[in-house]
Amino acid sequence: MSVRYHNFGGVIGWNLQKLFPSLSAGSYLKLQFITRRKLQKEYIEYFMSSDEPPYPLVVNLETINRCNSNCAFCTANKYAEKRPYCRMDDGLFYRIIDQLAEWGYKGHLTLYGNNEPWLDTRIVEFHKYCREKLPECFIFMSTNGLILDVDKVKSIIPYVDQLIINNYCEDMKLHENVKEIYDYARSHKKEFKDVELLIQMRYAKAVLTNRAGSAPNKVNTKKVINETCLMPYTDIFIFPTGKMGICCCDNYEVTNLADLNQVHIKDAWNSLEYQKIRKAIRTSRADYGFCKYCDFIDAGLRMDAVDDTLRHRDAHHGARQNLFRKARAKK
Repeated sequence: MSVRYHNFGGVIGWNLQKLFPSLSAGSYLKLQFITRRKLQKEYIEYFMSSDEPPYPLVVNLETINRCNSNCAFCTANKYAEKRPYCRMDDGLFYRIIDQLAEWGYKGHLTLYGNNEPWLDTRIVEFHKYCREKLPECFIFMSTNGLILDVDKVKSIIPYVDQLIINNYCEDMKLHENVKEIYDYARSHKKEFKDVELLIQMRYAKAVLTNRAGSAPNKVNTKKVINETCLMPYTDIFIFPTGKMGICCCDNYEVTNLADLNQVHIKDAWNSLEYQKIRKAIRTSRADYGFCKYCDFIDAGLRMDAVDDTLRHRDAHHGARQNLFRKARAKK
């Protein structure tokens, strides 16, 4: 596919994040809320009016609840993490993937949540199993790259469609090991013909969203957010314990929408707790306690998936209408 390098806004964007963090974050979020409002509303109404819940667009499965980075905006950084260490049981992992296959799931899948996936020594084996059981899924991995090398990259790319390396730093330079990976990939493009390698330059001290009001560098317990949110309609977020939370903003596992140790993932997707939150935030986060102070908004993946889903829905509807018209014309 491709080997890409991305720097959000280049030098100007970097300095805006560094010198004017609150202004930069606030302006970005305001723009995103405005530009995505119409499409978000359309998808939520499509979801809520369906006879049964449409498939999730993204399944996030966290196999280990630890990270080795110190990103200032993240509740899971190695200094802020409060959860007891947990590593998903092998049997539970394989059972969840088998259930996704039984369900006919073909959306996005990532074995990542608020963690560094390479801290789990089983990560390549797990991805291999996912590819075998879910051949039509778009499988992607997101990593901070701190313990990544060329050999690890070569071991994982047969099983993923996209490998994202977030190069978190304060000097706008690639880490030595990440640069080595980037240079290798650019000089061995045939090895990456079936996968996209995306290396992103990220400012480690950026102020981003407040992650349900709890981000270490952007705490919010007062300002209510009146926008709605796509996550309960698009994402399944699975903790290493097998419990399902609302999204990545629930790093401390406050919410519990279902327990995959007890129920099939298809049934969990339509649990009473899921139904409750979907009704509550249909038009605003203000009516759901966990979400009311949260200003999280997806960086792009979910909006792209939503747009694609609605386009396919409209194309399918159009095809059915054409068949109906042709049938009538023959009478």
